[in-house]
Amino acid sequence: MKAHDGMYIDGAWRDADGRDAIDVVNPADGQVIGQVPAGTALDVDTAVRAARAALPGWSATPPAERAARLSALRDVLVARKDEIAETITAELGSPLKFSQAVHAAAPIAVAGSYAELAATYAFEEKVGNSVVHHEPIGVVGAITPWNYPLHQIVAKVAPALAAGCTIVLKPAEDTPLTAQLFAEAVHEAGVPAGVFNLVTGLGPVAGQALAEHPGVDLVSFTGSTAVGRRIGAAAGAAVKRVALELGGKSANVILPSADLAKAVNVGVANVMSNSGQTCSAWTRMLVHRDQYDEAVALAAEAAAKYGDRIGPLVNAKQQERVRGYIEKGVAEGARLVAGGPEAPREEGFYVSPTVFADVTEDMTIAQEEIFGPVLSILRYDDEEEALRIANGTVYGLAGAVWAGDEAEAVAFARRMDTGQVDINGGRFNPLAPFGGYKQSGVGRELGLHGLTEYLQTKSLQF
Repeated sequence: MKAHDGMYIDGAWRDADGRDAIDVVNPADGQVIGQVPAGTALDVDTAVRAARAALPGWSATPPAERAARLSALRDVLVARKDEIAETITAELGSPLKFSQAVHAAAPIAVAGSYAELAATYAFEEKVGNSVVHHEPIGVVGAITPWNYPLHQIVAKVAPALAAGCTIVLKPAEDTPLTAQLFAEAVHEAGVPAGVFNLVTGLGPVAGQALAEHPGVDLVSFTGSTAVGRRIGAAAGAAVKRVALELGGKSANVILPSADLAKAVNVGVANVMSNSGQTCSAWTRMLVHRDQYDEAVALAAEAAAKYGDRIGPLVNAKQQERVRGYIEKGVAEGARLVAGGPEAPREEGFYVSPTVFADVTEDMTIAQEEIFGPVLSILRYDDEEEALRIANGTVYGLAGAVWAGDEAEAVAFARRMDTGQVDINGGRFNPLAPFGGYKQSGVGRELGLHGLTEYLQTKSLQF
């Protein structure tokens, strides 16, 4: 798609406040493929004012009509799914097949789920002698990341629209073309002017202005834990609600009774998906000591198959960051069994699929989020040690458990300090709540729980 040189505010593309622009780079070759305006605090203020002006009308719109707009939005996303996939491939570097199967398809499913929820959710309920009324929280400031650029936008915007909120979106500066395409889809779907607004720009400028704006009632942010802390602090000063989906260092626990080959192969695929740029990736594989050597050999063999199947990382900074972690792993004594820090190609921001063995739980690569195609394999002696290692980070976003007996896996999963656990390779469910424990965040996205993040509660006594 051709980049817009303005902001989508109050139902139209408008000139930006300043003249600064952000280059959009194709990470596969480092070439500039477009430019978008670098929004200022004034652009954010204009967008927030438009959202506040539109709030009374949209919040009073019957849920059935809000559902109809969401259904129309879903239909537009379906009609433009090829363009969506091609745009994400161009600015994120994701292989086209993955963009089609995941990046374009998942948001369609999520948008459809909120169209249904908007039509069926009980916004009022009778509790004793009270009527409990669930109403929109107000204006939402949504700040989204680059790794799943459309999915993360839809996971915030769709429930906010369903709830009756109005929105100002600040997307990641690496993938703004996808956000502009989404704004076109919102417009085509007939969402009223001012209900959805888009401001492109840098996080420390436009993102900070949005998070701190007094006209924003809730900030929904997905990104690093470090930035999430700053947003939480700013929101706390204003007693403003936040929804934070932050980092992860998820454990893939393979119990001795599991199908080892299947658990290892699926685990490696999970880490390599989206070039490792997934906050919920199972980047720590925990294997019983008696099966450890076999698991390491299987993982090394599986990782080697991904050498020419995964895309680049999003930018040069991310590439160097991930390579630095790989070098740190070697320096701290972990054993490379696949990949390494050397760039596999001369052009583009690629990193080799990498697997470390002999990783101990105190190593940097076992504690910090790397956000690249890097797997650490750790030993354990018994189930209690496995649980301690699995729970032994500041994060708690996702995880996996494998066992020959499903009940055994479920019993272990219930003891994990994490927001979502896949049992024996369970499939992604767009209706299930997603979010973290500990420093992985506050609040939930997707499904009914994602909708309630954007509602506040009023009780009327009779």
